[in-house]
Amino acid sequence: MEHHSTHSVSVAGVLIDDQGRAFLIQRRDNGHWEAPGGILERDEDITAGLLREIHEETGLDVEPVTLTGVYKNMTRGIVALVFRCKVIGGQLAETDEARAFRWVTADEVRSLASEAFAIRVLDAMRHNHAPAIRHHDGVHLLGTPQHAE
Repeated sequence: MEHHSTHSVSVAGVLIDDQGRAFLIQRRDNGHWEAPGGILERDEDITAGLLREIHEETGLDVEPVTLTGVYKNMTRGIVALVFRCKVIGGQLAETDEARAFRWVTADEVRSLASEAFAIRVLDAMRHNHAPAIRHHDGVHLLGTPQHAE
């Protein structure tokens, strides 16, 4: 099979607290600050993968509220589905995948995360908007943002 023509699908959850701050993890593998998430397994549905990835990285149980954006890494062929979520249980703990956690404001998101990952969180922090559709190269956004109807 030709891998350069295939895509993978990832999911991420942006947890928002009562003060409007977003929850970020610092990844152990690269030190980047991002919303928790990861690649869907081939045989799992989107919601199950989202719940699994967030729990594996944080110890928290969440409930998806709404889809806030669809993002494609044009360099690596990864399509990411990002959801605003709320915490419903679990116990926050460092994991094999996350070494630190922070609740952050929109300005802090911009300073901690690369443009391609910050925009996912910022899109999720906005309420009452159609999901964003964006493309990036792994670091920077490409083209003009679109919104689903």
